[in-house]
Amino acid sequence: MQYNIFVFMNISTEILPEETLAQVFHMLGQPVRIQILLTIGEKEACVCHLEARLGLRQAAISQHLMALRDANLVYAQREGRNIYYHLVKPGLLDVVRQVGRLTGIPDEQLNAYAQRPVANCPCPKCNPEMDVSQICDEVINV
Repeated sequence: MQYNIFVFMNISTEILPEETLAQVFHMLGQPVRIQILLTIGEKEACVCHLEARLGLRQAAISQHLMALRDANLVYAQREGRNIYYHLVKPGLLDVVRQVGRLTGIPDEQLNAYAQRPVANCPCPKCNPEMDVSQICDEVINV
């Protein structure tokens, strides 16, 4: 099932505003997707960064990213060997944080996912001194 939430908002009066809101909340109904959005934040994140930050397998993260892409909540941009994910509407983070406040979750807890370099992330944004070709060679030789 594919959702394109922001396209729904532009179609016509056939789709009620509350249906559009329900689709957004449905897409955010899984904790991992909220973690992904918070990790991407107002910048960007690659899959290896999400793996390192969230402690999940690449396959699981990719499935959630595909759902978020289908809903037009995130988009991908390739830079060399890495694909970086961005929020389509960064204001969505404000909504997530506001709901957190309404439910008693302190901002600090949600900010724990914020963009910071991750030691075991091989992406050039986290470890610019790391040579990606070396990592690939090590993986192939293992």
